[in-house]
Amino acid sequence: MSFGDHLDELRRRLLLAIAGILPIFFVAMGVGRPLLGLLMDPIRASLRAANQPSALLATGPFEAFGTYFRVVLVVTILAGAPWIVYHLWKFVSPGLYAAERRFAYLLVPMSALLTFVGVAFFYFVILPVVLAFLVNFGSTLGKMDIAVGPLPEGVTLTSVAVLDHDPVDPVVGQEWINTALRQVRFCIGTENERPVIVGAELSSTAGVLQQYRISEYVKMLLNFALAFGVAFQMPIVVLLLGWAGIIDRQTLARYRRHVCAVCAVLGALLTPADPLSMLLMAIPLYLLFELGMILLVVLPADRVAGTRKEGNVAD
Repeated sequence: MSFGDHLDELRRRLLLAIAGILPIFFVAMGVGRPLLGLLMDPIRASLRAANQPSALLATGPFEAFGTYFRVVLVVTILAGAPWIVYHLWKFVSPGLYAAERRFAYLLVPMSALLTFVGVAFFYFVILPVVLAFLVNFGSTLGKMDIAVGPLPEGVTLTSVAVLDHDPVDPVVGQEWINTALRQVRFCIGTENERPVIVGAELSSTAGVLQQYRISEYVKMLLNFALAFGVAFQMPIVVLLLGWAGIIDRQTLARYRRHVCAVCAVLGALLTPADPLSMLLMAIPLYLLFELGMILLVVLPADRVAGTRKEGNVAD
């Protein structure tokens, strides 16, 4: 193909890739709101556990919608990635040798799997620990001591029902405390024969009141997810360096202690500096390094390329 033909093929593949992700974008707009609520669940659970207001803040008119739209774009890119990679592969693969295509057949699915595992590990394991540490650290700074004393003569305290749920049919004017939501709840009227309930957030006497902006929280979440997705590519990095002849397994084995130290540094950089978070990050990274060492033995370059030891092409 001439250079112009290559440009025409590239343009055609780009148009097909964009046309394919447009339906995904509209579907993502439908699932964006519940997905954003799912992303907010960990921080709200950590705030409630520390007796802090669990509602996130939006300090600008477009902040909530802008955060929602960012989530929609990320979902569109992730869900449309196989379609985009397919057309990229169809453009690149005619210029590759059979052995080079075999490497791609192995590395692309492995990279996608490791990325998924890294993001899932961050969301289900690291994120709750990190948020609990950060929220508790702030709420215990400068905590006040509240004076306690007897009631003045003739003064009695009122009682409010304490529930772990809302009542089924509250009467207008009733109030109660919902311990699951950490709110004082009021029934202020009815609408379409259904009670209208509003609430006020409760908080402990914390030194620093923890109230986070939704845009900053989601941005932090996506950045950490990206960092963990990249960090979990370590077995692929080890494989590529071994296949390229830059390093060998024996050399890597002699530097295990250095790799362990690097994993500890990465654990400190990717998480708060508390020991538990560092260990939860450093240990999986080191295990991924060992996985790369094993893969170098199981999947040497000549086996993946389909060539014999003498260099003859087997396929």
